[in-house]
Amino acid sequence: MATLNVKNFPDLLYERLKKQAKRDGRSVASEVAVLLEGALVRSGRYTVGDLKGIGAGTWKDVDILKWLDRERDSW
Repeated sequence: MATLNVKNFPDLLYERLKKQAKRDGRSVASEVAVLLEGALVRSGRYTVGDLKGIGAGTWKDVDILKWLDRERDSW
C-alpha cells in the first residue's frame, strides 16, 4: 500500500478531518482515503472497466434488437 504525505496542510482543515474521522469510527488516514475515493468517483471520469456490469440487471430480460427497432420506429 502506498504512503501519502501532505505538506502545509491547514490546521483548521486537519482538525475538521480528525473530528469527522472520529465520528465515522475511522483513523484519519482511512477517512482521507474514503473522502478521496468518493471525490474521484464523483468526478465523472470512468474507464470502460469501471462501468463493466453497471445496469446489467436493467437489460437482463430485454431483447436489445427489438428494443432498438421500437426506438427507431418512434422517431
